[in-house]
Amino acid sequence: MKSQEKTGGRRIVITGATRGLGLALAEGFRELGHTVRGCGTRPDLVAELNEQWGGDIHHTVVDVTDDRQVARWAQAELALGVPDLLIANAAVIHAPRALWEIPQAEWEKVLDVNVRGVVNTLRHFVPAMVKRGTGVIATLSSGWGRSTSSGVSAYCASKYAVEGLTGALAQELPHGMAAVPVNPGVIATDMLRQVWGSEAEVYPGAEQWARQAVPFFLRLGHADNGRQRTV
Repeated sequence: MKSQEKTGGRRIVITGATRGLGLALAEGFRELGHTVRGCGTRPDLVAELNEQWGGDIHHTVVDVTDDRQVARWAQAELALGVPDLLIANAAVIHAPRALWEIPQAEWEKVLDVNVRGVVNTLRHFVPAMVKRGTGVIATLSSGWGRSTSSGVSAYCASKYAVEGLTGALAQELPHGMAAVPVNPGVIATDMLRQVWGSEAEVYPGAEQWARQAVPFFLRLGHADNGRQRTV
């Protein structure tokens, strides 16, 4: 690893950081001494993690689909410092169904969290990073944002959108910055279990995945701008 990966020193902001991949990343970055700030929707998990980690990691209750909540959160975070690495991770999935069988409410939730939530996060954090002229923005995509499967049409649509908006953002950033859509790979998370059930257990868990993912994210730089990357 590079020295900064070993000794910390970066300010990292992660959405959806109280469970799954976001939590595993937060823990991994913390162990290397980086300053980690995150958000989640469940007050109980946010309070539990803040009590457990004290000042090393601080989480805030934020619904990323609510632009006003994201704006207030970003304002408070940016007052403390501009992130060196912003990871838009928060996402949901739906139960496997044919496209025409997915209820409207599920379509709206998946697109709201997975697309609107990413856009809200970028809208309120990226300008400060652009003003400073440095930083990496990583958006969590999926294998289902680059290929498709039956039963997950809404999720595929949302992740294809993430790929597209990140690619466009990459063309808008000043030289030296990077926007990177990242496919995390296949990991045994609650989201995967929702689709595959017990078959998900043959894949590595979030903590095992993070051992590769943490240094991967820390190595992302301006040369990765606009490139599709996979952990």
